[in-house]
Amino acid sequence: MLSLVAVAALLLDFTSIVRGGTTIWSGNFNAYPNVSVFDEWSWSNEVGEYQWYIHGSQPTSHYLALSPAYKNPADTSETNGLMITIDSTATWNSQMERTELIPQTSANLGAGNLFYHFSLSRSTTNPPNSSYEHQIFFFESHFTELKYGVGPNATNLEWMVSGNPQWGTPFQAGVWYNFAYDIDFTGQTVGLWASTGSAPLTKVVQNVAVSASTNSEDWHVGILRIVNDPNPENWFVSGVYIENGPINTVIGTGAGTTTYPPTSTPTSTPTTVSTPTSTSSSSSSSSSSSSKSTSSTTSSAPAATQTHYGQCGGTGYTGPTVCATGYTCVAVSPPYYYQVRISVIYC
Repeated sequence: MLSLVAVAALLLDFTSIVRGGTTIWSGNFNAYPNVSVFDEWSWSNEVGEYQWYIHGSQPTSHYLALSPAYKNPADTSETNGLMITIDSTATWNSQMERTELIPQTSANLGAGNLFYHFSLSRSTTNPPNSSYEHQIFFFESHFTELKYGVGPNATNLEWMVSGNPQWGTPFQAGVWYNFAYDIDFTGQTVGLWASTGSAPLTKVVQNVAVSASTNSEDWHVGILRIVNDPNPENWFVSGVYIENGPINTVIGTGAGTTTYPPTSTPTSTPTTVSTPTSTSSSSSSSSSSSSKSTSSTTSSAPAATQTHYGQCGGTGYTGPTVCATGYTCVAVSPPYYYQVRISVIYC
């Protein structure tokens, strides 16, 4: 018979496994009683869990819908899941179809060993077309992401590292696929945890070397389809959150409230606003995703240099406005936000 001390130790170990690490950003949809709340976010009013600007010209309800039927039934932490729709109207900065959310947070989402969680599903109604490449839950630099409609098997969800397939699974209707990107920003590696339904996550790919980086505002929670096609597609999402280690492998218990201090809206008034002459016309599949408002300042000291994808201008910004060699400052959402991009593309 186990002693009380042994039983207590086992319970402690079990609790640690269930709880995992600390949630530093929660994408829980409980903060959104209806989809109109997504529209409350803007460059000048950065509120809520998500930035919402990468979408087409139709009302938000055309691209997003909330319902208990849209979440993984194993997800006990959320009332609703999210249905994301892309169609021929879902164009943003290109003719590619895009419906994407971006984390709204002041937390550092690019330090240490973090786990980026989400669950994904589809149905037989408006299914994704495997003839076209889809980019799913990706970063600006595409160091890791899911893809659909690509080799080696176009009907698989393929996990990619720097554009190279590492693991895949058939994307079947009615099945919930759970994922966690295991990103070690310190060690510069990435691995993958996965499961289906209510099964706990298991590590399906050990960490491999990668150039991992994020400015905490370039993880695209959504879908990008390379080819514009009139047929709509519906994708279902729940259980979105980011935690530090150790990983929480239990499905549906980790996407609660964020433990990081809440975000705040910038209140500073800039003395000058940068006005780059170049405009965004990227052919890149991941063009533009960052956020925070920005503005330039003048100084007699040597100007600091901003790096690729960094902020370089806009309302309220006081950081570097000089771009590294080979880059230029591009108006992503003037006058609120400008970002460093490769000159050869934009000039």
